[in-house]
Amino acid sequence: MEKPGRNGLVLGVDEAGRGPIVGPMVMAAVALAPRASATLTRAGVADSKKFTGRDAHAMRAALVPRILEQASFVALHVIDVETIDTACRDKGLNRLEQHIATVMIDRAPECRRIVCDGERLFSPLTRRYAVLEAHDGGEDHHVAVAAASILAKVRRDEIFATIWQRYAACCELDDTPRGGGYLNDVTRGFLCRVVGHLGALPPEGRHSWPWDFLGDLWPESRPRPWVTRPPKLSLLM
Repeated sequence: MEKPGRNGLVLGVDEAGRGPIVGPMVMAAVALAPRASATLTRAGVADSKKFTGRDAHAMRAALVPRILEQASFVALHVIDVETIDTACRDKGLNRLEQHIATVMIDRAPECRRIVCDGERLFSPLTRRYAVLEAHDGGEDHHVAVAAASILAKVRRDEIFATIWQRYAACCELDDTPRGGGYLNDVTRGFLCRVVGHLGALPPEGRHSWPWDFLGDLWPESRPRPWVTRPPKLSLLM
């Protein structure tokens, strides 16, 4: 159903955590009125990736209350690893993201514009919503997308921190979550310690992702044992 929108609102849609091998993905949608958009721009709301360094998470997290205060609508959806793996078995991760985007858009008030981050990913939705735009670098097209990216990133970082702390004591990890679960040396070190403790791959890992970077632990010829997964984390608000 199209939402032509006559109230000046702009809805931004973005995600965080599509690429990691550990942890969920989070999608967010934020609707802003013109005055709220100007206020958040002055407050420094920008693409979550532009916040770097040791204080990046704290800087993003400090903007969350400002975004929630100014937004006319907010939706947040946590996509657990099991759902991601099921989608990937059918090469349907894009379809999954498109579906969740439609759920959030359909719950939002009528908007003058809908701006989604990812041209190839979200351009199919222009057939459903006449006011939808799909852009690479959507955060540069409207601050509502930047606000969505910050909410999604902060929520995902919080969940990854919970995963990290789950193993911190038993695996002799430091207290600061690092690596974000992406395919990097920090994540490899984290997984090596977890595998050493569990004798298996962790339940928070995505089965459908390439585990060859742990080939010395689990070569392709060797079955990969997994610990039973915890309850799903999915949340739509």
